[in-house]
Amino acid sequence: MFKKRSSSPAAVVGLDLDPGHIAAAEVTVNGSLSLARGAVASLRPGVLRDGEVADVPALAEALKAFFAEHQLPTRVRLGIANQRIVVRTLDLPPLDDERALAAAVKVQAPDHIPMPMDEAVIDWQSLGTVVGPAGQPQTRVVVVAVRREMVDRLVGAAREAGLELEGIDLSAFGMVRALAGSQTHDGATLYVSVGGLTNVAVANASGCLFTRAAVGGLDAIVHTLAERRGLTVEHAQQWLGHVGLHAPLDAIAGDEDLVAAARAVLEEGVHQLADTVRNSLNFYRMQESAEPVEHGVLTGAAVSIPGLVEALSEHLRLPLEPAVIGSQDEAPDLGRLTVAAGLAVEEIA
Repeated sequence: MFKKRSSSPAAVVGLDLDPGHIAAAEVTVNGSLSLARGAVASLRPGVLRDGEVADVPALAEALKAFFAEHQLPTRVRLGIANQRIVVRTLDLPPLDDERALAAAVKVQAPDHIPMPMDEAVIDWQSLGTVVGPAGQPQTRVVVVAVRREMVDRLVGAAREAGLELEGIDLSAFGMVRALAGSQTHDGATLYVSVGGLTNVAVANASGCLFTRAAVGGLDAIVHTLAERRGLTVEHAQQWLGHVGLHAPLDAIAGDEDLVAAARAVLEEGVHQLADTVRNSLNFYRMQESAEPVEHGVLTGAAVSIPGLVEALSEHLRLPLEPAVIGSQDEAPDLGRLTVAAGLAVEEIA
């Protein structure tokens, strides 16, 4: 989406900008995606606020240093995720011609997008032909609308950092592309990425049917522990990974009070995550075109916390599995690199 056509064979790096970190990935494609090279770096708090660029110069400086340090190609496809992005599914008359579809979307979108059209950047993807309520064939499209000023700030930071933009895509679309090939279930799948934000998507074999981003995620859990116990963010992350949600407290090495505090924060955090995901899933299920969702996957930084996926699955009463991008070696941070890997390509041939 929001893409620039190019015939250049140069490598494209998928770039995921999370409120807490930057992740970049180069991939190979052979029926499915595989991570060829990846890099992750922390991002100073306040540079991205709720997924939106709050400090353009600071983001540009961080990106420039990150790409120089890791000697990454500067041709990138960026991902975006925040609460103000609007995604709607529309059923249109059966149309095969792309121009006719584009014209139909232009006519219908203003009735479904709650923002002024002159302030929005709109793109769409066809999900193919479906059977409508009256038994008639319809063309289903997913329409994405983003405020222009939001895109302008992101583009400005990237260009100031010396990056060449191949395109801008929804982070949720990248997540689905990265993981869809590993799914063997029929029907719709719930995809959840938990990092600085909680990014939720529902997709089937045709593509992404629904997506919604919400504030709060693993970063919020980490900061809660850091504030309660006077820890650095790095130490809080380490303690949460050490304590997890599996082992009995008396079997975990370390200060008893700190171990108990880490477990309590994790349990509170899972409750909040479950509420966030459940609200998004319920919103999707209320749509007329919603498909049944009976299983899901979780990716992002949260997969590194022992027992978190299982606990979230129990709260949601939905089978949930951890999922990360396949890698050509034992690369660290695969959870954080998964969305970036999916952003590196427009589609999987």
